[in-house]
Amino acid sequence: MSSTSIDDLLRSEEERPARPERVRGGRARRVVKFLAVTAAVTVVVVAVLRAVGLTVSLEVVVAGVLAVQAVHRVTTALAPPPRRAAVRLRSGEEPGTWNWGASDALRTAVNRWATPLDWSTGRPDRFIDLVQPRLGELADERLRQRHGLTRDSDPVRARALLGERLWIFLETPPRRTPSPRDLAVIVADLENI
Repeated sequence: MSSTSIDDLLRSEEERPARPERVRGGRARRVVKFLAVTAAVTVVVVAVLRAVGLTVSLEVVVAGVLAVQAVHRVTTALAPPPRRAAVRLRSGEEPGTWNWGASDALRTAVNRWATPLDWSTGRPDRFIDLVQPRLGELADERLRQRHGLTRDSDPVRARALLGERLWIFLETPPRRTPSPRDLAVIVADLENI
């Protein structure tokens, strides 16, 4: 016998209870709060500085506190929204709509490669710093899993297993960013390890 109630079966995700709206004060309330926080932090900083034996102008301390608060406000305003947990349906049926904004593992994995590849287009230095080490790690991991070695532990055998083209690519920095066709050949070589 299942412990699922009839209410659980009939409730949908769309029926979540509405959150009560927070009552926000006016502009004057925010200004008073801002000034109170500034004054409190200034008093604490001045007290700590005096306890340590340092004397700093009050204007400098107030300016520093205001600068820190301004940076905090800007970074808070520009922060990305918090990630929501993916909602899984308990039944095997799909709702018929697709949440394009949700992130899934495949999209995350693709973006981990797409972004550095996009950044390195036409910039060999970025390719050398971002993409080539990742490809080397992939090659080492494939060698470790399939043959029990890495490029560092047994370079002679690793070179034979990787092939000359892939070995040269991984060991020497390219003068230009490889084209998508060249990268496809490199990935195919990695898959054949």
